[in-house]
Amino acid sequence: MQDTKKGLEDVLALDTSICSIDGRQGILKYRGIEVEQLGQMSYDAVSYLLIHGKVPDQRELDSYSKKLRSERYINSDILNVLNVCNYGSEALDSLRTAVCCSAHMDTEKDDSSMEANMSKSIRLVAKFPTLVASVHRYKTGQLPIAPDENLSHGANFLYMLKGKVPTELEADAIEKDFILSAEHELNPSTFSLRITASTMADIYSAVITGLCTLKGPLHGGARKGVMNMLDEVSHPENAEKYVLDKLSHRQKVMGFGHRVYKTCDPRAKLFKDIARRLADEQGDSHWYDVAETLEHTMYREFMATKGKPIFPNVDFYSAVVYKYLDIPPELATSVFATGRVSGWVSHYFEQYANNRVIRPRANYI
Repeated sequence: MQDTKKGLEDVLALDTSICSIDGRQGILKYRGIEVEQLGQMSYDAVSYLLIHGKVPDQRELDSYSKKLRSERYINSDILNVLNVCNYGSEALDSLRTAVCCSAHMDTEKDDSSMEANMSKSIRLVAKFPTLVASVHRYKTGQLPIAPDENLSHGANFLYMLKGKVPTELEADAIEKDFILSAEHELNPSTFSLRITASTMADIYSAVITGLCTLKGPLHGGARKGVMNMLDEVSHPENAEKYVLDKLSHRQKVMGFGHRVYKTCDPRAKLFKDIARRLADEQGDSHWYDVAETLEHTMYREFMATKGKPIFPNVDFYSAVVYKYLDIPPELATSVFATGRVSGWVSHYFEQYANNRVIRPRANYI
């Protein structure tokens, strides 16, 4: 009888050329390029890299960006769906429903050719920001704002969300958020998506699977949890007591630790720098100070009690970035999905290219 691995921890399920993680060294690469380098690229270029497997030259990037910008628009029927589904506190529910309806309205929905799937993937990447921004506008009693094709992927999202063109730093911050959220190997949502893809289901079904899995508080929903924690702590002087109370009751402090990384999550370092720069631009270090006090207290307490540190994960300082960008907690998971969709569709194509239905066995007890 073989031993089972709870949570499939350290089980190698498949081969991939999309992403690699060195959890001990804290290194994350997309298609062999470290995330620190990817942060110097546009989201369009990183999206192209993930889906096509190569860094685009200028002609390829211009063509890809033009297609994305032309596909940003959503029709009135989808807007009506978003308006009707405008209840509850979790925007991801509305996003999931809108993606389902978009599948019904896609004229290529039953075409599984590579060309049709590529067109559908572009539509998904392009429309996610519009869908998420429209959800927020309806939930706050405002009308949706049409996309601006002259703005970058990130800047256009913030423009549709708030009704004003963001500063250069704000646009750069959300662009980097989308890049750092785009891909992370076999995380739960990507693995569930690949299971769906392995059954030869359509690309919309696979992406909807990813959305459903991302919603969980132990996955994409953790970012919302960190934002709620920041609100609960409220002030830097409350942070140390908050951590000590949580640890004394053996409760989890959101945004710390990771299944794969044994050192600092490289994305957390980058998000921390983005958060600091936003704090400086706005002349308000409040949320950054709250987060840094939480981080230092957690590090100190784990060193004292366990003899080893614990580090922030991707959700921790990304939540601080969202606070400075005025992205509400109920929108956090959907914004995460807006970046992740490029990674999802790249895994869909990779699964299709060399498919075998994913069907593990269970140990009967």
